[in-house]
Amino acid sequence: MQMPPRLGSDAALFLDFDGTLVGIAETPEAIEVPQGLVALLTHLHAWLGGALAVVSGRQIDVLDRFLAPLRLPAAGEHGVQRRDASGNMREQSPPDLQAVLDVANHLAGNYPDLLVERKHAAVALHYRRAPQLESLCRNAMLGIIAKEPRLELLHGKAVFEVKPAGVNKGVAIDEFMREQPFAGRVPVFAGDDTTDESGFAVVQPRGGVAIKVGAGPSLAQHRLESPLAVFEWLANARGSQPLPTPAGNISTNEPRRPA
Repeated sequence: MQMPPRLGSDAALFLDFDGTLVGIAETPEAIEVPQGLVALLTHLHAWLGGALAVVSGRQIDVLDRFLAPLRLPAAGEHGVQRRDASGNMREQSPPDLQAVLDVANHLAGNYPDLLVERKHAAVALHYRRAPQLESLCRNAMLGIIAKEPRLELLHGKAVFEVKPAGVNKGVAIDEFMREQPFAGRVPVFAGDDTTDESGFAVVQPRGGVAIKVGAGPSLAQHRLESPLAVFEWLANARGSQPLPTPAGNISTNEPRRPA
């Protein structure tokens, strides 16, 4: 893989959140938004004529809270929710996830290091604090959706997520690219997880730039080593303007673990 080219003003920029713009933390609420990130994204959004969107597994209202007062175009829950450049929101109706939630809560009741996250149209079971339970979590979540074709299991970094089938970041990016101000621009997408591969698969055939953040195999032809490297790459797109000083937990993709 190569370093990505310098970001141009003709780009349609799509950015994952956790592991790409911010470092991954032990729990979803424990992440730190680095000082200077909101100001940098605000500038880039204007510089690109509004063609900047966050494409995340997070819910859009959660992204807004972390990036306040900025409200960018966004795809949340891997595309279940999408807010276009005009601020119009589209959300898929949530499926019946009670059985999934019951199984996840039962596991978390037996293993306190597991964390259940209930989203608008998905249930995520985080096992970052108990990596030895990966197989148990996978088998439990697969078992509960085995006879439900409308649901699928997504495996991210230390998380299994049950979500509506056929929804992914690639579909969300494709939808953005059919709309202004993204249409006709060069798509650029940076992400760190297996959940971002569908986005890479959409961007590169369009002549765009796919950027894998951190280690691991990927379809992406370019790589940046960490969220800090992403910050610096984005800041350098601003040419002669002064670069903000990054601060906060963005130096790595993985949280520190107790010794």
